[in-house]
Amino acid sequence: MKWQNLRAARVRAVRLAFLTCALVALALSAPLAAPRLAPVAAAQAERFEGQWLVEYQTDGGKTSLTLRFNENRVGQDGRKHESFWNTSRDVAPESLQGLTREQALSASGTNVRFDLRRDAGTFACEGWFRQGNGSGHFVFVPDQGFAAELARRGVGTPDTRQLFRLAMAEVGLALLDELKSAGYERPTLEQLVRMGEHGVRADYVRGLSGLGYRLGTADALVRMRDHGVSLEYVGELRDAGFRDLQAEELVRTRDHGVTPSFIRELRAAGFETPSLDGLISVRDHGVTPDFIKKLRAEGYDSLSLEQLIHIRDHGVTVEFIRELQDLGYSHLQVEQLIRMRDHGVTSDFIRRAKSRGTAPTVEELIYMRDRGSN
Repeated sequence: MKWQNLRAARVRAVRLAFLTCALVALALSAPLAAPRLAPVAAAQAERFEGQWLVEYQTDGGKTSLTLRFNENRVGQDGRKHESFWNTSRDVAPESLQGLTREQALSASGTNVRFDLRRDAGTFACEGWFRQGNGSGHFVFVPDQGFAAELARRGVGTPDTRQLFRLAMAEVGLALLDELKSAGYERPTLEQLVRMGEHGVRADYVRGLSGLGYRLGTADALVRMRDHGVSLEYVGELRDAGFRDLQAEELVRTRDHGVTPSFIRELRAAGFETPSLDGLISVRDHGVTPDFIKKLRAEGYDSLSLEQLIHIRDHGVTVEFIRELQDLGYSHLQVEQLIRMRDHGVTSDFIRRAKSRGTAPTVEELIYMRDRGSN
């Protein structure tokens, strides 16, 4: 019995020694515990997943692609931040690498996988297509070679979040090349991201240069784009006779709603196109082609732009003119209309005045209103 106990004790000792050696070997072979990630490393470890929608065109037009991304994260300030991207582009069908026409137009529907490659990274997509319409999810795979190239050019080293934003905005090396060619200052990394998100791309910079505009800074380009100064807008203004406008003039004109179609409609109405400031004044005072057309239908067809502005400023509307006509006050002079409006002579007041069985003149109505007569 003692011999059996001794033998069992020796077996346990051997097993314990073996287990100890194994644990020591495992500890020596394992890598050191990873230190806590620095902010940049943590950012690069982020994962970006979202949704895609595609309307596949077969008539020679562009295929419509929408990418959506929504995230909730806690920032360095400890506060919760919500981000949402929703971008839509017309793309060539062949840019959806791995998606065939047969898959996209499948009558019964089929699972698909394809890649959308951009300089900053690839959107690896999977989902479902049926009769030209598809949807699914994507995972963004950053391109570290592109990140290294940005660093080499002195722009900076983007983290995964910045690469994702650049890819969503479809910004790549072509924009940097165009900026350099046009003599712009080299943008910072954040400026490059901001340009992309505000719609400044290589073709916009190239087009502005072709029209004679070299703004010099990334911020100036973003401002032009934000205010709706498109290449088409600049070109149509030039066709309308407004050439060699300064960048600030373009922004101001666009902000005040002076469009090429507005200029054409004024000319079609028989007005000589005023200066740029004149056009802005006409637009600011609410004199629209529709307002002019309706006034002419009521018999006011020989008013100048100055008179139209004057009428508009004093609140004389087409509805007011029609109400007066219904009450028997037709073919009034512009100044009579303005005086009645200024003195508060409304259609209700006229009805009360006429209820006495009289038909007061315009001057009598103004006199009665000024003295508070009912």
